[in-house]
Amino acid sequence: MACQAFAFFGICVGLFGIGTFSQVNGIASAVNNFFDPANQMTVVIPGIGTYSWTVVIASLILSICVALVLIGGIKRIANVSQVVVPFMAVIYFVICIALVICNIKSVPSAVVTIIDGAFNPAAVTGGVAGSIIVAMQNGIARGIFSNEAGLGSAPIAAAAAKTKEPVRQGLVSMTGTFIDTIVICTMTGLAIVMTGAWQVNGLKGVAVTTYAFNNGLPIPTVISSFLLMMCLVFFAFTTILGWDYYSERCLEYLTGGNMKMVGIYRWLYILAVFIGPYMTVEAVWTIADIFNGLMAIPNMIAIFALSSVVIAETRDFFKRHKKESEA
Repeated sequence: MACQAFAFFGICVGLFGIGTFSQVNGIASAVNNFFDPANQMTVVIPGIGTYSWTVVIASLILSICVALVLIGGIKRIANVSQVVVPFMAVIYFVICIALVICNIKSVPSAVVTIIDGAFNPAAVTGGVAGSIIVAMQNGIARGIFSNEAGLGSAPIAAAAAKTKEPVRQGLVSMTGTFIDTIVICTMTGLAIVMTGAWQVNGLKGVAVTTYAFNNGLPIPTVISSFLLMMCLVFFAFTTILGWDYYSERCLEYLTGGNMKMVGIYRWLYILAVFIGPYMTVEAVWTIADIFNGLMAIPNMIAIFALSSVVIAETRDFFKRHKKESEA
């Protein structure tokens, strides 16, 4: 029963949460902030609202690109992701390092602010956060969003790896959490705090990071905005492709490998990508957090149930590895 629940919620996360709405909304926001930040070029969409033409065009182009990749199948998803992800990760890391170096004197105070905000949120927010529990809730929610640890999605990809050692594959998968959260997110957080972007009223979503890059780098704002936009677009695009793979595997499990259902799901996924830019940031995050939590519950049950097996396998692996290295 837990397996079926996990698979069902995995489909929901891909279709309504991390996979589509939040990623596409982020891409549209980044593109809009670069090309039309003042929303001067708008169009009224009957029954939906008024949006910038950049959002409309971005949703169309993104939907077409996603469709071209997904229709090509799993191999095309892998080919696109393995080229884009490492390239953009290195560029983003270099940009963040440059920002930190240029504002090196602000690093100590930024670290103090982050720690104080984590353990004494009322001191930073003036009591708005309410308590440490609220801070932990938001931190865990955003942490899951950044690395998906505990969500159960990474094992779906790891299961497709060709290896005889599950522990070795687990160790490889752990590097993803380290790179995503410890490296990338820490650098982003420092940039936002050092430049005071988190204190600017009216900023939310991608606009916060854009403000940090524009005010923290000694280069023209048009260049820093463009670099950030490109990094966000490609990061989010590959996440969209990856979550289609995850959710398709979940659907195959529930339907017994019915590929007709998978084909229908792909078109629903593309439709969700098209809809994403027209949703509010608050709605996107709320939906994503709800489905993340629902998917994590059956996964956590399985983790606790299999913890003894994991411990035994891990000890056996390192014991054998030690003997081989001593031989």
